[in-house]
Amino acid sequence: MSTPTVPSLAVLDLRARVRGRVVEPTDADYDALRGIQLGGTDPRPAVIVRPVDDDDVVQAVRFAQDAGLPLAVRSGGHSGAGHGSVDGGVVVDVRDLRTLEIDAEARTVWAGAGLTAGELTTATDEHGLAVGFGDTGSVGIAGITLGGGLGYLSRKHGLTVDSVLAADVVTADGRVLRVDAEHHPELFWAIRGGGGNFGVVTRFQYRLHPVGEVTGGMLMLPATAEVLAGFLAAAEAAPDELSAIVNVMPAPPMPFIPAEAHGRLVVMALMCFAGPADAATAALAPFRALAEPLADMVRPVRYPELFPPHDPDYHPVAISRTGYTTHVDLDLAAEIVARLEAADAPMRVVQLRVLGGAIGRADADSTAYAFRDRNIMAVTAAFIEDPAARPRRIEWAEDLLRTITRGDTGAYVNFVGDEGPDRVRAAYPGATWDRLLAVKEEYDPTNLFRRCQNVVRA
Repeated sequence: MSTPTVPSLAVLDLRARVRGRVVEPTDADYDALRGIQLGGTDPRPAVIVRPVDDDDVVQAVRFAQDAGLPLAVRSGGHSGAGHGSVDGGVVVDVRDLRTLEIDAEARTVWAGAGLTAGELTTATDEHGLAVGFGDTGSVGIAGITLGGGLGYLSRKHGLTVDSVLAADVVTADGRVLRVDAEHHPELFWAIRGGGGNFGVVTRFQYRLHPVGEVTGGMLMLPATAEVLAGFLAAAEAAPDELSAIVNVMPAPPMPFIPAEAHGRLVVMALMCFAGPADAATAALAPFRALAEPLADMVRPVRYPELFPPHDPDYHPVAISRTGYTTHVDLDLAAEIVARLEAADAPMRVVQLRVLGGAIGRADADSTAYAFRDRNIMAVTAAFIEDPAARPRRIEWAEDLLRTITRGDTGAYVNFVGDEGPDRVRAAYPGATWDRLLAVKEEYDPTNLFRRCQNVVRA
């Protein structure tokens, strides 16, 4: 692919207006900076802007508009659709927006959009406090927050968006707005689940939650229908302090797993109990009783330890599909195990997350996340070892997801890939879509911010 360029005088003018870095394809670190997490892609933006303050973002937005170039916003770069970059366009890479102001007494924090979930979690843990993000430390706080934010603390403290108190947003017309419940309330509602449709968020203010003792880690059991159904039933019955991310997949060749289990289907669960250790022991007992564990690494830890180290060279080529279901009984569990056994992808997975708790107790229309009443989130995924295998991997994932969701067409926007407008619409059903569309048309009438799961009138 040819390297895109823009007129040199235009870039010189942009450099003069921006305090942060402006990176072109001829710069030595262009290739290092343009990368994103998604494998199998090779985006080549014309210009990368690394803003250091709100005005830099304003200038980058105006530059993209004046030049008629597509605009992408990058934080952690984990978009499953590759939205953190754009061929031939302008990337606003917010990773240098790293302000951090913790008020431990008030239990709040102002955090720059360039921070990762792991970085912010480590900083707030020094005060015994946390924001509930996801399960991956290298994810940017902006991306996960704008889409909802589901993770280890969600059943106890709600989604990430439930902890957002305010945000600073650069809109398409170059304004810098402080949004909260009293100022631009509809925009404040929309950015809590509506994705990157409405502007560039440069800072968030979060409510912090006390997180003292945590018991967590990986619990691996052999995958049978009885174990899977029992595991999810135990997760549904567990106290809100306990969350589990259940992955049914072939066991990877990890050194702590018995060699005879390598490649066999296992239930690999990532567990977190946010409460006293003695209560954790009781809450975890039903899971450990399901079968003799192949690995049990669940132990008392500091909360940041649940976020594994990031490998910057890991760029998997995979497809995934996401949806919701009400319950996984023994028959459905048997179907999941059988379909995984029969699949020909070397690595394939069904991930199931029991929701409920504080997620469901929030008002249904309090944020743009629209699925407060759903009980289980499902993801079907397969790695692609050969581009020719992509169509059948997609067919497998979509067919199995339909079996699991039993007619529920909803989707969690943070897990939606490049799947077309119908799946974006599925993430925002009913009145949620209409309300988001009204906010979009007020704050971004020309759809400048379209490099996202785009809310746009058909």
